[in-house]
Amino acid sequence: MDTHHHHPEAPGLGIDAGGTETRWALAAPGGRIVAEGTVAGLSALQMATEAGRASVHATFAELARAVLAHGRPSHVQAGLTGFGGDGAQIGAWLAELLNVAPTAVALCNDIEIAYRASFAPGEGYLVYAGTGSIGAFIDADGRFHRAGGRGVVLDDGGGGFWIAREALRQIWRREDEDPGAWSASPMAHAVFEHIGGDDWALSRQFIYGGERGAVGRLALAVAASAERDPAASAILREAGRELARLAQALINRFGPRPVALAGRAAELHPSIVDTMRAALPADISLSRTGLRSHHAAARLALSARAPSH
Repeated sequence: MDTHHHHPEAPGLGIDAGGTETRWALAAPGGRIVAEGTVAGLSALQMATEAGRASVHATFAELARAVLAHGRPSHVQAGLTGFGGDGAQIGAWLAELLNVAPTAVALCNDIEIAYRASFAPGEGYLVYAGTGSIGAFIDADGRFHRAGGRGVVLDDGGGGFWIAREALRQIWRREDEDPGAWSASPMAHAVFEHIGGDDWALSRQFIYGGERGAVGRLALAVAASAERDPAASAILREAGRELARLAQALINRFGPRPVALAGRAAELHPSIVDTMRAALPADISLSRTGLRSHHAAARLALSARAPSH
């Protein structure tokens, strides 16, 4: 008996796993979203350690319980941050937890899903700014091309982590020169309130001991102080220029196409988008996409169904 035989009305499950949260959605045949929810964030990079693997498995178990309360999916399309193609264990877990055939689970990088939520292959460039940042282009042959997305230690300019790091770097450099100067800075007040105090040990623990996504959320405090603090405002404008650089790299390589900007960091403050727009050629259209990657993934899962024989 095939335990994985599916009812023709079975939904497709889409999963968008990011550093801050993991979103899921079920799409009924035809594409209507019938259920959705969120669980804790995760990254494929966590699979490198035993503790990380346990955490990923626990998060997927919670997700599976929430999904199965609505119905068993026919196919699963999961986009994972940090995914580099080595997904056998993750795929096996999802198949087991959701009671679907391993062949019904497709994994890819979260940015591929985000791209397909914005453009058909070959149509445009996506710049995504969440905790990190990346420029993406899927060409007409379905090949994925990137600019940036090298991780927060190396780069990820314009993303939430980068904004947080720039703010802390500037605050502490200023303290080196003039101890106590932070008390006159609205940005420093907002940042230290977020971290829990103005002691260096707290900043050090936060940036070196915190999860990427938690550090990225500090960007909210920077954005909140932008109207009152020129230093915060300058960091956000620089973030816009960093994001424009990603789009420009793809334009230089593959020719002019429309650009879509997505991700939470892009929504922090209007000056990020305004600066990005100003830094791009005037003939390149820039749109903001209030992208729902988990919806796009659910519809991709539906389209993955093989025709019945």
